[in-house]
Parts: sequence; structure tokens; C-alpha cells
Amino acid sequence: MSRAVQGRGCLPWACLGPYLRAASLPGAAGGSFHGKILSGASVSLPRSCVRHQGGPQGPPAQRGSSRHGLDHLRTVASSDAIKKHQKSLAAWFSNQPSEERQFGPSFSLDAVHVDPVIRESSLEQILKPSPELTIRHQLQRSSRRVISLQNLFEADACGRQVKNVVLYGTVGTGKSTLIKKMVVDWCHGLLPRFELVIPFSCEDLSHSRVPISLRRLVTKKYQHLRDVAPLLGASNLKVLFILNGLERLNLDFRLAGTELCCDPSEPIAPSAIVVNLLRKYLLPEASIIVTARPSAVRRIPGKYVGRYAEICGFSDTNLQKLYFQMRLTQPGCDGEGGEGSGEQENLVEMLWRNLERQNQIAAACFLPSYCWLVCTTLHFLYFTRTVPPSQTLTGIYTSFLRLNFSGEVLDSSEPTAVSMMKYVAKTVGKLAHEGVMSRQTCFSEEDLRQCFEVEMKTESELNLLEVFRSDVFPFFLTPCVQPGREHTFVFTIPAMQEYLAALYVVLGEKKTLAQKVGKELSELIGKVSEDAAVVLGIVSKVLPLRFLPVLFNLLKIFPRFFSRLSGKDRDTIARTMAEELFKEEDYYNDDVLDQINSSILGVEGPLRHPDEAPDDEVFELFPIFMGGLLSRRNRALLEQLGCSIKNLAALEIAEAMKKTVIRNSRKGLPPSELMDYLFFLHEFQNERFTAEAVRSLRTVNLSSVKLTPLKCSVLASVLGAACHEVDELNLTSCNLDAASLRTLFPVLLRCKVLHLQLNSLGPDACEELRALLLHAKCTVSDLRLSNNPVGVQGARHLAEALAGNRSLSRLSLLHAALGDRGAEEIARRLPENQQLQELNLGYNSLTDASALSVVEVAKKHATLDKVHLYFNDISEEGKRALHSLRMERDGVRALVFLTAGTDVSDYWSNILSTVQRNLPFWDRERVRQHLALLLQDLESSRRQTGNPWRKAKFLRVESEVKRMLAKLQNGTL
Repeated sequence: MSRAVQGRGCLPWACLGPYLRAASLPGAAGGSFHGKILSGASVSLPRSCVRHQGGPQGPPAQRGSSRHGLDHLRTVASSDAIKKHQKSLAAWFSNQPSEERQFGPSFSLDAVHVDPVIRESSLEQILKPSPELTIRHQLQRSSRRVISLQNLFEADACGRQVKNVVLYGTVGTGKSTLIKKMVVDWCHGLLPRFELVIPFSCEDLSHSRVPISLRRLVTKKYQHLRDVAPLLGASNLKVLFILNGLERLNLDFRLAGTELCCDPSEPIAPSAIVVNLLRKYLLPEASIIVTARPSAVRRIPGKYVGRYAEICGFSDTNLQKLYFQMRLTQPGCDGEGGEGSGEQENLVEMLWRNLERQNQIAAACFLPSYCWLVCTTLHFLYFTRTVPPSQTLTGIYTSFLRLNFSGEVLDSSEPTAVSMMKYVAKTVGKLAHEGVMSRQTCFSEEDLRQCFEVEMKTESELNLLEVFRSDVFPFFLTPCVQPGREHTFVFTIPAMQEYLAALYVVLGEKKTLAQKVGKELSELIGKVSEDAAVVLGIVSKVLPLRFLPVLFNLLKIFPRFFSRLSGKDRDTIARTMAEELFKEEDYYNDDVLDQINSSILGVEGPLRHPDEAPDDEVFELFPIFMGGLLSRRNRALLEQLGCSIKNLAALEIAEAMKKTVIRNSRKGLPPSELMDYLFFLHEFQNERFTAEAVRSLRTVNLSSVKLTPLKCSVLASVLGAACHEVDELNLTSCNLDAASLRTLFPVLLRCKVLHLQLNSLGPDACEELRALLLHAKCTVSDLRLSNNPVGVQGARHLAEALAGNRSLSRLSLLHAALGDRGAEEIARRLPENQQLQELNLGYNSLTDASALSVVEVAKKHATLDKVHLYFNDISEEGKRALHSLRMERDGVRALVFLTAGTDVSDYWSNILSTVQRNLPFWDRERVRQHLALLLQDLESSRRQTGNPWRKAKFLRVESEVKRMLAKLQNGTL
């Protein structure tokens, strides 16, 4: 497969499509060689196992060397210099960036690794544009030889020994990581071809302007080699020099630009050392491997290069599967330090099935760095038990870009030294923003030209665009794989479009023509007026021209006036964020975390027919990313990327947005939209803003939102910012368990009405509820646990809680699998309670003895006046005993029937509505039997009364029961 380095001018954007990509996770700040790390391609097996390589393994390197060289090697080895050097390099190059530890379990580079595919190339293939657009088609037709990392220096096709190797790839393809792996292998004795390896960072060398000799440069960077440096050039020591990031150096191979030098002790410029090493004029026997971006490959004349090799990523899908298998099933990946769980295996299986569907994420996973992003996002979604402030979704994406772009400039040969990420934010961000505003995810070549080329005016701008096309474009945009859209481009990961659109807006790049002209004019006038005022101020002391400085001072009014107008930009940003956050057309979509999960793992079910109309595109992450980018931590990371957002700007945006956001949040958002709002506040990371925002939330309804551990942590964190009382918290059907209740404990303490129905809460969860109800600060007055498998043990925990609780007035245990023993546990501890007013024990298979025992305790209770006992296994005799209860005499009312003597019960509608609401979760046959008994009781009571008004009421209730029975019979209820 060939890579085209674009020539000057506007070549078709389709030429960029076929580039194979394998992005890494470059590491530490500054883009330095020692900081680069490919988390995406650094998952591997122990050294005793076979190393997984994207191509066939070559024969082992020959160990032969001259006797003279061996003698020198023994001399050096006796001083332990090389061993110390190996130990130092192994420790340094095995370091992982903070993001590895922050967003999941960390993996040692020398313990786990999956190599991307490396294919041999040539300068002609690099410079030749490719007409193919689809990645997979290009892969299938690729005839270039796959070569392993260990065999890069084997003889070429003509039998000539290779001394200089250029390893190239687009931004983030894993160049630095492969080199790090190569160095670590040498440190562990797995690269016997070379007796000494000396790595250099070209970025580091580019900052040095003082002439220095090669030997001094080696000892300056690696002090352990001070005894070895004199041997350079004076022995047959087999040395490998590694030059990482050639694009950071401006090399001149002309004799007029860089003089010849063969003396390793001669002080010359660092760039001259590199040129003479590559010329083979300095240390001609040394081997050299250079890493570079495609645009920088031409800086080295072809006659000095023995082999070109391109990193092609995980073009073998088995490599992708191996990566995900290793990354997601490692011990500790689930956040609990245990062995791989069934959930982890299921996650890998779902991910693999989605990849096999040939959708867009499969194309993205050609890039190892995007594999890292996928795994990191899944770890965040599934295995985050608590959410520290540093862990946000925006933080993951910002860190991902920092790992790939930190310290990178687009073209070091340009005097402006434009930050690569700043350029991306202005160009790709503009495309992303226009797509979000028009709800568009596919972009034609014309769309690309409009965004990238329409404002190109100078030679410098065209040069930057050329470099961007060849080095950066494939990282963000990839050919669409959907049928019928093969000649369009989409963002590699859908969420990246929303992130870059948000970055484009918060950086203030979204400006009208008048704003752009006004800004440039104000800066120009301000600079000119200041200089002129100083000069004329001096002249006016000698000459009578005092009125001139006053005139020039008037020119300063324009910049000041414009600075006030610029504040309007921040109002616009705040207004855009608020409007996008509360779009009514997005109210009933899944929450954003579920949307991200679906975009990675797919949606189970039949595939959509190609002719079927697609769903409308949803961009609900866009405002959330806008808020997240304004957090202090993300702004610090963006500063390293050359994208500055000032503290004052972030403060003004927050203040401008506050009233609108709080007003909209009070409107009563649907559950999924409310979850998005809470997640936005978490991403925003502004405690004062969050406290004011959530203080207005007195009722929180999240029913039917699947509360994963992450969402529970977000809910606890956000609602904990204000520490205010919540009137009602509805967590019905939210997939809660005991761990969820532990996470939410501080929030639950401050809730008055707490809905926990339909959550499969068993005895373990009831133990957590016991701790909640016995807490001195508990304010829960109404607890609803209907349709949960509480059981006897759970009833025992709740009974203990009732005995010591001082806040609860209503407790619903409807359909909670209590049985007689569970009801007896409740009855036994109920006398110790002093506040309970209503107890619901309906549909719990209670018999006469347990039901009557509960009622007897209720009679003596000071406050309990209502007990629900309908749909239990109570005999006719028990029913008559309960029927005889009178509120004025016994102090308690038992709700068992729809009748009250010869009248209809005042609570008949409550009972029937409860049945209808819970029918989907109850045994329909059993419900039908109970309804039939209730109907018989209604008919019997109607016959006993002579009051026509009461008869009419009976007939009305009977018709309701008959209607429900008919729907049950037909299966329509």
C-alpha cells in the first residue's frame, strides 16, 4: 500500500482515504521521545510466550563480530557501563504516563504487547498518490511485504546491508511506542544484533543551539556511558542510534548548509551530527533508525536510506481481538483487583460481535490509539465504582489528545510554529461544528474543501494544509463504510465530532467576519497607538505638539471598546451551551452514557436494512463536552496542547449560563434528560455552580434509567455538592443493588420520599437500608420497596430498622416475597416503632395467622392506622375477622377488600390502580383469581344493601373489575 505525501496545491481529499493507520497513545507532555507511549499497542504476553506480530517472524540476527570488537565489549562489560545503561533505559522506557494509571489498570510495556503491522515501502510509493478510497479494499490489494521490527536491518532485495531505516506513519500510529519496545527488548537481551543502543529525541536535539561533539552528547544524555563514549569511532562496537521524531529537526544535507565531519570529538551543531550520521560520514559502521511523519520523510535524501517501513496498525482484525481480550480481561480491570469476571468476558464478546458487523468502529480500530480510547471508555462506563474529580468523559478525550499531540507543532520548518492541536481545533473543529449544527455526520469532498481550503491565502497556509493532509487528517476522519456512502468521510469515533465542535466553540473560534476583522484591527491600532504615543510624548517636551499625544490616545478607545464587545462572545458561548443542553427534540432519547455504550458495543438485534431510513442524528454530548472543557483540569491539559482558555473567560461563561440553566432545569425534565443534566454538572467540575444548580432540584425523577456504578457515583457526587434535602427521589426500575445503595447512601439520607420499586433489592440491599434508616441524620419518611425480592432475611433487617427509626411514616412492601415468616418478623419489632402510619404488605402470600398478628399489633400502635393486606392467601374466616375492624373502635383500617361492610371502600380505586400499575410484574393467573374473589365480594355486598346510591357505586366498581378481567383474559392488559 502506498502513502501519498501531497504536493503543493489542492489535491483531492479522497487521496487521503486509503492511508492505513495505526494510532498509538503517545505519552508524556512535550511530545518528547521518552514521554511517548502507545497504550493502544502496549498490551502483550509475558516474555516467555510467543510475541504476537502483524507479520511473519524473520530468522534470528547473526551474532558474529570481530575479535577486536569482542575484546572491547568485554572491557566495557567489565566496568558494568552497558549493564547500567540497560538498567537505566529499561526503567525509563517502561514508565507509563499518568493516563494509563488514571483511566484503568496499568500494563508494563515489556510484559504485554501487540505489534501493529509494519510493511516495507519505498520513496516512490510514499510520494505516489493512491486513487483508492476504502481502507479495506486497499488492505486486500496491498502487495507490500510485511516485516517484523527485529528484521528491519536485514539485507535488502539486492543483498546490500541496511544501515539506515526510516520508520514512518501518521500522527499517533505508534512510532515512538515501537521504538520504546525495541529499546526495552534490547535491555532484556532480546536484540543481540546490537551491542549498544543509544536513543535520541529529535525534539530534545532541536532545542540545543550550542555546538557539541557526538561523544559529549552521548555522555551528556547518558552518564553511564562516559567510559563507552571514547570507543565510538575507535572500535567495531555494534551501535544502534535511534532518532525519534525527525520532523522536529530542520536538516540541511547540502554541503553548503552542513559541512562534512567524521570526528566524533568535534563540536558541531546537533543537527549537523544527525546529518553526518545519516550520510555515513560520521561512524559509518553505526546503524540508525529514524521515526518520522510522512511529510518529513523527504527531508532525508533517498540515497541515504536503506529501507523505508510504514506502520499500518491493526490491519489484521485478529490483532484487534487480541488487544481487547488482553486489555479488558486483565486482573484488576473491573476495579476490584480480582480475576477476570464473567462481565468482562461478556463485554469483550459484545465488542467483538459489533466489530464483526463491519460498522464504523471496526474501521476506527485499525488505529491502536483508538483501541485504547475504546477500552478506556468501556472501563469508565463499566468499572468505575467511584468518580474522582479527575475522571470525566471530557477528561478521557482531552488526555487522549494530549497523549497524541502534546508539544506537537504542525511544521517545524515554519517560523510560526503553529500548534498542531490548535490547527485541528480551527479547521477540523469548524467542520465538526457545522456538522453538529446541521445534524450531519457524513461529509463530502466539497464539505472538506469548504472548511479547509476556502480561506487559504498565503504560501505558508498552503504548506501547513499540505502537512496536515499527509500527517494528521487520517487520525480524525476516515472513509465511511456504510453502503451508498463509500465516497464520504466520517469522524473516526462519533463522539470525537462533538468534542472537536465543543472545542471550536469554547476557544472562541466561532466568529463572524466583523468580529474577526474587529479583533485584528483593534490589535493593530492598539499597538500602533501605544508606540506612537510614547514617541510623540518625548518629542512634545521639546516641540509644541502636546495635542498629538492626546489625538493618539483617542485611538486606544477602539481596542477598549472591542474588549467590551468580546465579552458578548462569552455570552454567546453560554447561550449555545444552555440551548443545546435542553433541546426538547432530544428529551426522550437514551441518556448520553447509554448512547456512548451503544456506539461502542452496538445494539443487539437484527441489522438495519440498507434501504431503511436512518434515525435522526443525536448530538447530546456536544454541550456536555463544552462544559467539561471549561473545567480547570481540562483547561490545564489544553494549555499543553496550545489551546488556551483563560480563567476569566471560564468564569464569565459560567456566570452567563447560570440563570438559563437553573431556570430550564426547574421545568421537570424527563428521566434520561435529567441524567444528562446531572452528568453535565459532573463534567463541568465547578462546585459553586453545581451547588446552586442542584439546590433548586427538590424532586429528582430517574425512573427507568439504568443506574450503573458510574451513574450512581455521578448522582452522589452532584447531589452531594449542595447537601440540601430532596423532597422526592424516584429510582424505580433503575437496576439498583446493594453496592448502588452504598454509593448513594449520603444522598438517600436527605430524601423524604424514596422510590425503590422494581430493583431486585434482596437481603443484602435491605441490610444497607437498615443502616440508612438507623442513621441519626436519616430524613426518609416514605419508603417504597414494592416488587423487590426482600424475603425473610430482608424483612428481618427492615424490622430492626423500624424498631430504631424516628423518621419513617410510610413503608410499602407490596409483592416483596415476605411470606408468613417475613410478616411475623415485621410484627415482632413493630411495637418498638413510634412513627409509622401506613404499612403495605399486599401480595405477600400471607395467611390468616400472620395477617391477624400484624393487625393485632397495629391496633395497639400509637400512630399506625392503615395496613394493606389485599391479594394475600387469607381464608373466608380471616376475611370476616378483618372485615369487622372499625377505625373508630380499633384504631386501624385493614385494606383487604374493595368493600367496607355494605358500602364500597373509600380505597377501591387505590387498590385497582395498584394492581393495574404492577400487573406487568405479577403472576397474571394469580391476579385473575384474586380479582374474581374481589368481584364475588362486591356482588355479595351489593345484594345485601338496599340503598340505591350504594348499589350504583357497587355496579361502577364491578364494571371496573370486569373490564380488568376481560383484558387479562384477552392479554391486552
